Amino acid sequence: MEAVTEGTWEALPAPLSPGVLRALRRLRFPRMTPVQSATIPLFMSNKDVAAEAVTGSGKTLAFVIPVLEILLRREEKLKKTQVGAIIITPTRELAVQIDEVLSHFTKHFPQFSQILLIGGTNPVEDIEKFKEHGGNIIVATPGRLEDMFRRKADGLDLARCVKSLDVLVLDEADRLLDMGFEASINAILDFLPKQRRTGLFSATQTQEVENLVRAGLRNPVRISVKEKGVAASSTQKTPTRLENYYMICRADEKFNQLVHFLRQHKQEKHLVFFSTCACVEYYGKALESMVKNAKIMCIHGKMKHKRNRIFTEFRKLPSGILVCTDVMARGIDIPEVNWVLQYDPPRSASAFVHRCGRTARIGHVGSALVFLLPMEESYVSFLSINQKCPMQEMKPPKNVVDLLPKLKSMALADRAVFEKGMKAFVSYVQAYAKHECSLIFRVKDLDFASLARGFALLRMPKMPELKGKSFSAFIPVSFDTDTITFKDKNREKQRQKLLEQQRKEKQENEGKKKFIRNKAWSKQKAKKEKKRKMTAKRKREEGSDLEDEDLEELLNDTRLLKRLKKGKISEEEFEKRLTGSERKVEMEVVTDSESED
Repeated sequence: MEAVTEGTWEALPAPLSPGVLRALRRLRFPRMTPVQSATIPLFMSNKDVAAEAVTGSGKTLAFVIPVLEILLRREEKLKKTQVGAIIITPTRELAVQIDEVLSHFTKHFPQFSQILLIGGTNPVEDIEKFKEHGGNIIVATPGRLEDMFRRKADGLDLARCVKSLDVLVLDEADRLLDMGFEASINAILDFLPKQRRTGLFSATQTQEVENLVRAGLRNPVRISVKEKGVAASSTQKTPTRLENYYMICRADEKFNQLVHFLRQHKQEKHLVFFSTCACVEYYGKALESMVKNAKIMCIHGKMKHKRNRIFTEFRKLPSGILVCTDVMARGIDIPEVNWVLQYDPPRSASAFVHRCGRTARIGHVGSALVFLLPMEESYVSFLSINQKCPMQEMKPPKNVVDLLPKLKSMALADRAVFEKGMKAFVSYVQAYAKHECSLIFRVKDLDFASLARGFALLRMPKMPELKGKSFSAFIPVSFDTDTITFKDKNREKQRQKLLEQQRKEKQENEGKKKFIRNKAWSKQKAKKEKKRKMTAKRKREEGSDLEDEDLEELLNDTRLLKRLKKGKISEEEFEKRLTGSERKVEMEVVTDSESED
């Protein structure tokens, strides 16, 4: 580990409590990092602080220590249910991590009680725990904390408990706002006393964070800590001890390259990032079969109760693979992560930096690798300019084993794998369309056939992005995929029951004419016209221009519709000109029962 220090803890202007110093010695932190030496004295001297520092720079201790010192200096001791400090963080995993770090200190101060309030647990149980054990220091996610303020009917008046609040900390503030917690944060701030110390910590300062600083902090001291040397001059946003690589390969080669890499580094600890929860589910299952003798775990935002257990278990592992989404990209400190692998580039450039920051933390060395398609190669230059993130190319190894046929056979043997693959493909395309850097990541440039082969699909899914396209380079299976069964007998039984029900409904409805409520003819035409315009717009966006005749016809129809709306021509005249023939009126057969309705 390379030394990243700014002096000893004893060198602080205000001396730390003996209990805090004992905890620091046990945690083996003999010296401060730059963000700690800059922030702790100011926070302890009752100033509001807004701190910006690169990921992995030791921000957690920069607020945990001042929180404890401020509470220790209180004139009146806190009662069991009086809240002295609140730490708010965007994800459960980060909250669990902060709670764990805090517990190393609070065991030296039995007068303080702490409580963790996060989603995935029973709120009623949290209330009972708060009543029984107290919560002088609350570590929470915004949604659960806001919910607790509204639980007066369940016997918890948290608004009264926080009247004694001394310190509020907003950790990963930029991520709090990115995840849509702004309304929750504002609601929480309304419950808190104005006379308090507030610390706002983030890796990046956005305009939204600036707005939060103005709303929640009083005359804050702004702290921006950059790394020394080259990093300081170039404002590099990734740790200097991080080796950042990229690999260019086709969509149908990516999975083989990923498995080959993981097989070569089995004894190390990896985070593998995917763009969506469905991709994590699918590729996590695939990697379990392809990479033997390695512990593989999956975690994403749609998991409820399992997330905390998986996160805690993976942190303790000496080696293993965690397949995850960006829920693990911010603030999470997993010991000794050797490689961060980005199978899919994230939606934003800042998220790329945060993903990489899960390794090479506080002086350790680490490496990161992102897999890019040939059309995405300019992303490397973009990151170099936009995020000051230098990268070097890693050439893809040749003659790697083709594992896609094996993945296809897994889908043929189990419908669960087949369906996961289809969902993963659809979610990937939808996420790709929402990429912030849309000039590089363009859906219309995707090679869907190669992509489908990379997902080992048996057939193309039905989705708007594929409508009207043909894929000669993709060969679907020659049989009906509805015949693929679930390995799970209960799921298959339920599926067969549903199919039988659908068959019966289809038979009952055969021969029956659907009753269609009559609509004004002009409204139907307007709807058709709107649809034509949307189709034309989509074609233009996809780069396939309309033929001159189609464009001329569309313009004529639009002019006719405008004249109809202004009353310059009758509906009959409009129809004649639009279709070139008399309109045929079809009379619908309505049954007696339908007439009565």
